[in-house]
Amino acid sequence: MKAASEDAADTDVRAAKGQTQEAVGTEACCAEEVVVMGAHGGGEVLKSVQAAFPKAVVKDATCSGNRVFAEGAAEAVAAAFAPGAACAADGQKTAGGQQAPGGQQAAGGQQIPDGRTEADFFRAYAELLLKKLPPCMRMLDIRERGSLAAGEGGRPRGIVYHTMRFCDYYSFEYAEMKNREDVPLLKIETDTTPLSAGQIKTRIEAFAEMTGGERDMEAAAHTVNKARAESEKARYKYAAGIDSGSASTDAVILDEKLEIVGSAVIPTGMSASRSARLALQTALKQAGIPESELGNVVTTGYGREVAGKTGASGAVENAIDASSDGTAWKAVTEITCHARGARYLYPEVRTVIDIGGQDSKVIRLADDGSVTSFVMNDKCAAGTGRFLEMQARALDITLDKMSRAGLDWKNAVRISNMCTVFAESEVVSLVARDVPLPDIIHGLNVAVAEKTASLVARSRGVAPFMLTGGVSKNEGVVQCLREVLGEPVHTSARSQLCGAIGAALIAMTQ
Repeated sequence: MKAASEDAADTDVRAAKGQTQEAVGTEACCAEEVVVMGAHGGGEVLKSVQAAFPKAVVKDATCSGNRVFAEGAAEAVAAAFAPGAACAADGQKTAGGQQAPGGQQAAGGQQIPDGRTEADFFRAYAELLLKKLPPCMRMLDIRERGSLAAGEGGRPRGIVYHTMRFCDYYSFEYAEMKNREDVPLLKIETDTTPLSAGQIKTRIEAFAEMTGGERDMEAAAHTVNKARAESEKARYKYAAGIDSGSASTDAVILDEKLEIVGSAVIPTGMSASRSARLALQTALKQAGIPESELGNVVTTGYGREVAGKTGASGAVENAIDASSDGTAWKAVTEITCHARGARYLYPEVRTVIDIGGQDSKVIRLADDGSVTSFVMNDKCAAGTGRFLEMQARALDITLDKMSRAGLDWKNAVRISNMCTVFAESEVVSLVARDVPLPDIIHGLNVAVAEKTASLVARSRGVAPFMLTGGVSKNEGVVQCLREVLGEPVHTSARSQLCGAIGAALIAMTQ
C-alpha cells in the first residue's frame, strides 16, 4: 500500500492471514525471529523492535545491516596509523567476515605517528567509508532478502518493513513483500529524523501486542507473583483506564461487573502526568471510591508512559509497576485499547475509525474482536480534531455550534486543501465572499470525511463501522462520513471514552 503523500511517518500493518492475536501469540513461541527489512531509518526502528520483542532474535536485514567494508580496507587504515588512530575501523565487519581493529580517535589530542596530520587521518577515514560495500541498496546482493520476501526461509514471528521518504527503491521490494499472507507484517515510512521516534515506538509496540509480543514485554519486565495476583483479584473490585491524548485526557473506572461507575474528560494542557492524575481523581470522585480500592490502572495514548508518573507509581514503561498502595500500573498502546473499547460499546464492530485531537487511525477487527490490521496518520493535522478546531477559530464559533451548523447547508462548497494552515486561508476567503456559514462548515466536514475514507480504503475496512474519539461528537462529520462510505457509522455517547474504556477493560481482565 502506498503511503499518503502528506504523511512523513506512515504505517500499514496486518496480521498473518487467518490468525488472531491469540493464535499468533501461541505460534510465536516456535518462531523467535523478528526481521527488520528495508531502509535503516537512523536506528530508531531497530531499537524499538528490540525493545518490543526482548525475547526474540531481531535480524537486521536493512541496507545498513548488510553493508561491509571492502576486503582489506579496514586493515589498510589500521596499518597506516597507530592503533589509537584506527577509530574508523572500530566495530566494522570486513567483506571476509573478520572484525576490524579499533581504537581511539587521534584527532582527540593523541599524537599521530610518522609525522602524519589530522588531514591524513580524515582522508583515510573518508576513503574507508567510500569503500563500504555497497554504498546503496541497489548494488547489494539481495538474494537473502529475496528469500525472506518469498517465504523461502521459514516463517518468522513478524517482519517490520521500513521505507524511507526520499528513496524509491524499497517500494518495489515491499510490493512483493506485502503479498505474503503467512506472516504478520508492519510497514513504516519515515523521514528518518528523531522527530518520528514517538510514532515509531507506538506502531511497533502495537505490532508486538497484535502478534503476541506483549507477552515478552511482561515476562522481561516485573513478574507479578501468582499468589499476590490471586489475593489482589479477591481484594480489589475496581480498575481504571487513562487515555492521555493531545487534546484531552480521559479516565474510566470499571467495577467487577465491567460496568462504568466513574469517568472524566479534562483538557490535557501542559502536563500529561498532571492531567492524568486530575482525570483519575475526578473519575474516582464520581464513582465514590478511594484510590486504594483500585487494583490495576492501564494508561494509553501518546502520554501513556508519563501518565503513570503520579505519586509513588513511577514511570510506566510497558511494565507493571506497583505503587505504594499496591495498585499496578501498565502502559498499552491506543491501538489495542481502542479495539477493546469499541468492542465493549458496539460488539458487532469490525472496523474502528478513531479521529482524535492530533491523529486519525483505522483498526480492523476479527470476529473475536482481536486486531488484524491498522493504519495511522499522525504526522499531519489534516482531518483531525485539531484541523476542525483551527477552522472553528477562524470562523469565530465554538466546536459545539460547528458540529450542528453544517447540517443546514444549501450549496456544496469544496475545500481544496487539507493543510490546516492553507485550509484556514481558504475559509477566510470564503467568508470574504459572503459564502453562508453552513455551506463552509459542510465543505470542511466533507473534506474530513473524505480524508478519513481514504484511510479506511487503505486498511480495507469493512462494515460495521464505529467512529470513536472527540470528533465522533461532531454530527456533521458523522453524517458526511456515512455518505462518503455508503455505510452506517455507529457512534456512542461514550465514544470519546473509547480508549480509556479499553484500557480499563485490560486492567480489570488481565
